[in-house]
Amino acid sequence: MCLIALSWRSHPRYPLALIANRDESHARAAAAAGPDPEAPDVYGGRDLVQGGGWLMVSTRGRLAAVTNVRAGLAADAAPRSRGALVRGFVRGSVSAQATLATVREQAPDYGRFNLVLWDGESLAFASNYPQYAEHPIAPGMHAMSNGAFDAQWPKSGHATRALSNWLASPASERDSPDAEALRPLFAALADTTPAPDAELPDTGVGLELERVLSPPFVRGERYGTRCSTIVLVGADSIVFVERRYGPDAAPGGETATVLPLRRP
Repeated sequence: MCLIALSWRSHPRYPLALIANRDESHARAAAAAGPDPEAPDVYGGRDLVQGGGWLMVSTRGRLAAVTNVRAGLAADAAPRSRGALVRGFVRGSVSAQATLATVREQAPDYGRFNLVLWDGESLAFASNYPQYAEHPIAPGMHAMSNGAFDAQWPKSGHATRALSNWLASPASERDSPDAEALRPLFAALADTTPAPDAELPDTGVGLELERVLSPPFVRGERYGTRCSTIVLVGADSIVFVERRYGPDAAPGGETATVLPLRRP
């Protein structure tokens, strides 16, 4: 997943709201969002190569999401899959703070990652690049892509503005938003407009590739946005909607559900 915008404790109905795009090779096998076959309370998409996930929730009041960190063209090989951080946390019961104590010790073993964890009470961020760092996430609007947390990338600003505008609109007041209510969020995630060269980050991959990766939605034949996801966490339920894409942005299906929260 390469773009996440999230709102934390700034909306009366949804204490946690998140929109995200996952960018990946179209050839990499993945399962559509659904219940985890080994943990029925867990819901989300699954990577079928390493067995982890990129964005998953639990009806016990847990959420985890991860992105990679872009730092040059060198292969990001590591003995541990960063997707395991997501699936492991939502299937567990340890707090975000206690989980990060373990992650801190093992951080060098994972590929470069940005990680968000929500344990039902607190929301925390961690990254292992350029060195390990972690911190609680303050209330407000935030973005996480393939650089530093809250880095002012054009795609990040586009996503946070879209989420902020939606949360301020009447659509966010509905008990269970339908497809029409969520349309502005998916439209923002589907934007393929490249950013101006002067606003591009320098992540060591060269100007041409920075241009290709600069829109919220990356359209490509071999690599691109595989799914767009909206997660709205309320007091007693989680709205989870995933829209999937194939090569060159071909529609690949949609999954929408409302999961009841059963806090321990």
